[in-house]
Amino acid sequence: METSLFSELKRRNVFRVAVAYVVISWLLIQVIGLAADSFEAPIWVMKMLIVILIVGFLPSLFFSWAFELTPEGLKKESEIVDEQSGSSYTAKKLDVITMVAVILVGGIIVYDRVVPERKSQLTTSPILSVQDKALEIKPNTIAVLPFIDLSQAGDQEYFSDGMAEEILNVLVGVNALEVASRTSAFQFKGQEIGIPEIAKKLKVRHILEGSVRKSGTTIRITAQLIDAKSDKHLWSNTYDRPLSADNLFAIQDEISNAIVKALSSTLNIKNLSSIDVIPVTNNLSAYDLYLEARPLYRARSQLNKADELLGKAIELDTNFAKAWEMRAALQTLKVIYNFSDTPFAEAVSLGNEFATHAISIQPASALAIAVLAYNKLEAMIHSRGSLKLASIIDEFNKALAIEPRNASALNWRGLTFIRTGQLTLAMDDFSKCLQYEPFYEPCLENQFFFLATTSNDKAGLIAYEKALELGIAKIEYADLLLLVREEKRLAFLSSTNHPKMLRGWHRHDELYEALKHPEMHHGELLKSIVNFSANKNDRDSGWIEYIKLALGDYDADLQWGAQWHKSFNRYRQSAQFKDFIIKTGVLEYWQDNGYPPQCRPLSESKLKGDFECD
Repeated sequence: METSLFSELKRRNVFRVAVAYVVISWLLIQVIGLAADSFEAPIWVMKMLIVILIVGFLPSLFFSWAFELTPEGLKKESEIVDEQSGSSYTAKKLDVITMVAVILVGGIIVYDRVVPERKSQLTTSPILSVQDKALEIKPNTIAVLPFIDLSQAGDQEYFSDGMAEEILNVLVGVNALEVASRTSAFQFKGQEIGIPEIAKKLKVRHILEGSVRKSGTTIRITAQLIDAKSDKHLWSNTYDRPLSADNLFAIQDEISNAIVKALSSTLNIKNLSSIDVIPVTNNLSAYDLYLEARPLYRARSQLNKADELLGKAIELDTNFAKAWEMRAALQTLKVIYNFSDTPFAEAVSLGNEFATHAISIQPASALAIAVLAYNKLEAMIHSRGSLKLASIIDEFNKALAIEPRNASALNWRGLTFIRTGQLTLAMDDFSKCLQYEPFYEPCLENQFFFLATTSNDKAGLIAYEKALELGIAKIEYADLLLLVREEKRLAFLSSTNHPKMLRGWHRHDELYEALKHPEMHHGELLKSIVNFSANKNDRDSGWIEYIKLALGDYDADLQWGAQWHKSFNRYRQSAQFKDFIIKTGVLEYWQDNGYPPQCRPLSESKLKGDFECD
């Protein structure tokens, strides 16, 4: 019986049909798969094809059993007499079809194995995919690493860093070069990482490294330019000079021009004009004090010490515009960051005086122009006075036209856009600031806070954790409402127990629970915080006011962009919010420049200029 069935299956070409079906199905899958990739067809197309082929296998076998292809055409097996049987005819047809399919399958296999190898040999093709372009390191890129302090006492790191940064700032002005930011390059300070690996992480082709040794009345600066791709030196030199301001700027000039010359030859860049480094002071001691103050200003750390250092620098050189502009910025920042108990109005006045003096010495002082704009913004916010926001933004635009990579101006303009409710423009400025200076603390802090305020909690939390990983973010400036929503209780308690905040108060757990419901008023808890923080000048007043607003005190003194926080919807429906927007000039700005997406005028209201915000 088994032999008879096997013979009948063979006679009716069932086995041939099965083999041909499998081979042709595989061929179809390969061919249609290639076509689907080319036309970017959705993945369900291939899944559907495979399902159809699998489902069709048994019916095809049944069809070959029940029907037979004869020279006269397709006939039922039961209708065919032995003389009409075309089984041999069908077998030949199936053998030919199967053979052709097998040849095609073999061709696809060869193509699949051979062509990729040929493609890999064509890497010199100028046509690159988008991904290849993203990975390609441009030949005109360079990073300046912090110079090593080789002084005997090892206490001149600020000076050696300053020399490297000054050279970096000069190279930034060369249009033919793309220079990695200071904060990106300086993150590798003290790390035992090879030049090729640093270059790979910074996505640059060339690295400038060096060292500085101050000894008595002489200085030695060594610098070398390295092609990270080949790990070969393109240029190096050592400068031994008497220690003077003139010689320092002359060395910066010589190093910068030597780098440009070496790279212009390597990159075949022609007609590059020589660099002329203009001394910012002729007093060496004043310059030294300025270099020591600059990293403190950037990190918003020991601002009172930075102000003292710059004050001494100005005493030594009254025409030192760089020292004047930075000291101008410090006056209000000292108060905001609790490094000074000077009345805010007095700090603003003094900052404006210093900035104006800097501009009288150097009219194109981008930082001084930005300071004047920022002081106007903060003064009006503190006094609830009317802001001419359009003119303030124009001043920031002027500063950035002079110095597009000025991180302070970008950060402060971003804060101005926050005041106006133009949250997308604000985030653009913070992002641009971090593009130029990826580890600039003020922009990082504002970015992660306003991400949670205006966008989504996950993005804000990720940005905050990243800043903490980098050792940049301050735990006391965490977004408490974000930490509550994300149930980060330990981080919340760490922040509220900071000495500048509520250290010594005994109801932190109640505050955590209360902030889960910012839509409610928490009068008794609010009163407890107000009484505790009264007359404590060492506490962060802006932070305390933020907590008061979150607990339902809508008369709290808003000093920054908390009014747009996603949890303060109820506050934005209050009379106090409308009063704040009107008195600070925000409404006037909207009427002249357009409303932000979350706000709109109420034309049907009986009150002229009435509006609402989500």
